[in-house]
Amino acid sequence: MPTGPKDNELKMQRMINAWETLAPDKSFGGMTLAQFKAAAQPALDARQQIDDLEDKLKQAMTDRDNADSVVTAKSQFIINGVLADSTEGDNSALYEAFGYTRKSERKSGLTRKRNQPPSQ
Repeated sequence: MPTGPKDNELKMQRMINAWETLAPDKSFGGMTLAQFKAAAQPALDARQQIDDLEDKLKQAMTDRDNADSVVTAKSQFIINGVLADSTEGDNSALYEAFGYTRKSERKSGLTRKRNQPPSQ
């Protein structure tokens, strides 16, 4: 049965806790509790580093989202300025280059359904 990192961490912690509680002065497999803790410490440190990096990633993503909100608001002012400009407007190449559809290229959206005779 394959074990993942979470299972390994739980197993390590369970072993350390049980050993500390039930037989702190005994050695098993030629290792004392202190030696086992020292051997397990790099794995625990790596897990802590991963947790810290995940927290930093979450913070960076929040910072990015906040910055995007500011840029989105500013972008709307720019688009409105292009629309209001008498030399540019909603039918200009600049408006299209910003990713919008020019007014002359928009379709009306009106569709008329044809009456088809009922099939027999």
